[in-house]
Amino acid sequence: MTRVLFIHQNLPGQFRRLMRYLQTRPDFDVVAIGEETAVRREPLGPKVRTIGYARPDGPGEKTHHYLRHFEGCVRRGQAVARACVALKQEGFAPDVVVCHPGWGEALFVKDVFPQARLVVFCEFWWAASGLDVGFDPEYPVSFDDRLRIRIKNSVLMQSLLAADDGVAPTAWQRGVHPPELRGKIREVHEGIDTQQLSPDPHARLELPGGAVLTRAQPVLTFVARNLEPYRGFHVFMRSLPRLLAGNPELQVVVIGGDGVSYGRRPPPGHASYRDALKAELDGGAETVDWSRVHFLGKVPYATYRSALQVSSLHVYLTYPFVLSWSMLEAMAVGVPVLGSDTAPVREVIRDGENGFLTPFFDTALLADRALDLIARRHQIAHVGLAGRETVRTRYDFETVGLPVYLDLLTPLDERADTEEVA
Repeated sequence: MTRVLFIHQNLPGQFRRLMRYLQTRPDFDVVAIGEETAVRREPLGPKVRTIGYARPDGPGEKTHHYLRHFEGCVRRGQAVARACVALKQEGFAPDVVVCHPGWGEALFVKDVFPQARLVVFCEFWWAASGLDVGFDPEYPVSFDDRLRIRIKNSVLMQSLLAADDGVAPTAWQRGVHPPELRGKIREVHEGIDTQQLSPDPHARLELPGGAVLTRAQPVLTFVARNLEPYRGFHVFMRSLPRLLAGNPELQVVVIGGDGVSYGRRPPPGHASYRDALKAELDGGAETVDWSRVHFLGKVPYATYRSALQVSSLHVYLTYPFVLSWSMLEAMAVGVPVLGSDTAPVREVIRDGENGFLTPFFDTALLADRALDLIARRHQIAHVGLAGRETVRTRYDFETVGLPVYLDLLTPLDERADTEEVA
């Protein structure tokens, strides 16, 4: 029996499919630690024991602003360490711990379970320039910001140094880590369920007002966890007047929340970037037919899947930052993707072969290219199918990601025995 402990403040996070799979295996005993709100929000299955910890207090008022993130991570790391100590006192000693280090939860795991194999999820390494920071001239950063951002890596560095292994979802994400630490990191994506996410010519998407969209109509989709600049929402919104004017039958479906996952808050006086950009467009010279733009907010997974399946073209924009699942999931259902010509997207999409690329900041070109592709949607169907094949062969959970993760779930003592025999 291999005992595995998952740790993620927002359970199940990136480990959803792996945790679900392990419950089908009688030779794995799975425990998960996360913040109480996440543990209560989403049951992980009858065979996963979950332990919640209270959200730690924030940093003190006099904490240097460079260290606020660091202090918050230390507090969270302490909360996880206490939960681990309680587990140990109960007699549970994991063979393998899989943890996202971004919020400090991996900091002290090895102090409690030194014999366990610690695998950390290396999603990103912050840089003061050259990646996401300073990429968008509309949102400049100060010298002070750059210094503060560099300090954010302190927690990631300590966690990766303590870990036995790291995993990064893409080659680009692995490559942004320092060369001194990169040797510990393996490239393995969390995995896409390409059986569940597949083309459906009969898909239907019912809109809140009762109207139904199908593949018979021109539909453009845009998806982000939250509608914000990091995911190009401002660029996308500013392309709408030209898009809608260019095709009077086009329906635009936007899925995502009004919060902020990354970067700075919306402009003063606006509750969200959606509100701010709608106000900007309504005050402009060009009119926007908002009746053809459907903001669905955060939706159930089945609704999200149906939206992708009826889509004629999916637009995905991102800073040089973490690649979203949504782009790969759109490709998995066979919809052609028009993505930003930025490094994380270029790793996956070859323009004109398995998708299409467009400069991140050029709203006019985005609109014109989208209109052309939608007008030729039947002629470019093979590109969408090539995109699906890319995801199936490189990012499928069952056939690509799972074998690597199962290797990583080998306890340290078993790995040592294998290496000695070899």
